[in-house]
Amino acid sequence: MAEIPILEIKSVSKRFTLQGQVIDALRDANLTVAKGEFICLIGASGCGKSTLLRIVAGFEGVTSGEALMWGKPIEGPAPDRGMVFQDYGLFPWLTVKDNIAFGPKSRGRPAGEVSATVDRFVDMIGLGKFANVWPHQLSGGMKQRVAIARVLANDAEMVLMDEPFGALDAMTRERLQDELLDIWQRTGLTVLFVTHSIEEAIFLADRVVVMEPGPGRIASEVRIELPRPRDVSSPEFNDVRRMLGARLHSHHAPKAA
Repeated sequence: MAEIPILEIKSVSKRFTLQGQVIDALRDANLTVAKGEFICLIGASGCGKSTLLRIVAGFEGVTSGEALMWGKPIEGPAPDRGMVFQDYGLFPWLTVKDNIAFGPKSRGRPAGEVSATVDRFVDMIGLGKFANVWPHQLSGGMKQRVAIARVLANDAEMVLMDEPFGALDAMTRERLQDELLDIWQRTGLTVLFVTHSIEEAIFLADRVVVMEPGPGRIASEVRIELPRPRDVSSPEFNDVRRMLGARLHSHHAPKAA
C-alpha cells in the first residue's frame, strides 16, 4: 500500500472579491508532497504562491477543491505546520529562548521538556551566546534563525517559508541557505519555500514548482537532480537555471484582459 503523502492539493481554487471585482488568486492547483521533501515555489507577483502557502498554513480556506495533510482536510492553523515570514514575526517582548519556548509552553508541556527543547534548538541554530538577548539586539540573519527554531520547537512536521531570506544581504542569505539545508537534513522536515530567486530555488529544492499569474496557477514542476552540496557556478547548475528562467519568462508574457 502506497504511503499517504504529507500534503495533497487537489484542484484547489481561491477566489477573492476586491472592490466588486472577482479575482482568481489560485485556479485548479494540484500538488502532492512526500514527507521530507523540500519544495520551492517560484513565479511572478500575483501568481498565487503566498495564497497557496496560506491555504496550507490554514490561514485561508479554499473556494473549491481540497487541501489535505496526511489525508485529512486542513481546517485551520495547527502546530504541525509552522510559518516563517520575511519579517521574522518574533515577539519583541520575549528573549530568544522565550520566543523559542512560546509554542511548547502554550501547549502545556512540562517545564523540563520545554527547557530541553529550547536548549536543543538554540544549539542547533548556533545562538547559545544570545539565548537571553532581545530580538532588537539581533541581526536580521539571527532573527530568522530564531524564527525557524521557534517553528521547529513547536513540533512542526512541515515548515512553510514565505521569502524568508528576501530582506537579507547576499552573504547572510547564502549562509542561512546552508544552515537551513543542514537543519532540514538532520530533522527530516518537509519544507514548502516561496522565493523569487531561481538560483535560490535550484540550490535548495528537490522540486521547483513554477507558477504563473492571471489567474494564479501551477504551470509546471521541475525535479532538481543535482547532487548536494550544489555548486551555483557549475555548468550543470547553470543549465538548470537557464531552463527554469526560460519557463518563467514564457509564463510572464502579457495576456489579454
